[in-house]
Amino acid sequence: MTEILPIIYRDEYLVVINKPGGLLVHRSEIDRHETRFAVQLLRDQIGQMVYPIHRLDKPTSGVLVFALSAEVARQLSDIFTRQALTKTYVAVVRGFAPEQGLIDHPLLEELDKYTDKKARANKPAQPAITTFKTLAQVEFPFSIDKYPCTRYSLVQCIPQTGRKHQIRRHMKHISHPIIGDAKHGKGNHNRFFQEKFSCAGLMLASTEMYFTHPVTNQALTLIAPLSSKFTHIIRQFGWETALPSNWITVQDN
Repeated sequence: MTEILPIIYRDEYLVVINKPGGLLVHRSEIDRHETRFAVQLLRDQIGQMVYPIHRLDKPTSGVLVFALSAEVARQLSDIFTRQALTKTYVAVVRGFAPEQGLIDHPLLEELDKYTDKKARANKPAQPAITTFKTLAQVEFPFSIDKYPCTRYSLVQCIPQTGRKHQIRRHMKHISHPIIGDAKHGKGNHNRFFQEKFSCAGLMLASTEMYFTHPVTNQALTLIAPLSSKFTHIIRQFGWETALPSNWITVQDN
């Protein structure tokens, strides 16, 4: 059975999907054995060429924008390069995060062995800024680290720059790593989520994006509801009222 990707916006110039977590945007040497890619699935689904404009990490779900022509791809790429847009993410992190904050922490470029073979290995750290706000918190009477209880926060993050793994690395930098992050997170908390809440995978989603349409000049607000897995955690933790209702799936599948 052919997989159908959820389309959240489409016109004659661009198409936007809600990318499932675990799906690569396009073929990569990093995951040689993967056979599912958003570019090919979407191309086959709508019956025309699509041009990916930006990337989401394989484990990250949410808003993913494609152009439907090379010219619109150039225009959209300019918007993303200039950061003339607003991207909003939601994450579940370890601990009680501060009420709000701004993380201004330059990041060295993370190079992949295969895809970044020709990239400079000695680049200086690049400016990276993320603002965040804590939406909800919860505490459980389970000892995982050295503390008698374990705490988690639901955090909204808005990156002001577009560095690789920026939100994941910035949340680790302030000691509130994202749950399910195998590279930058805490393995004991990741395992706890899997065993206690039957929840595996990265708890990070691109829920909303705002920019001006490059052709029509229409203001676009693109919303990708959270996955059923993410929604399940939101409901278990009693966090439904912390998020706009259209960010949460209607029912678990």
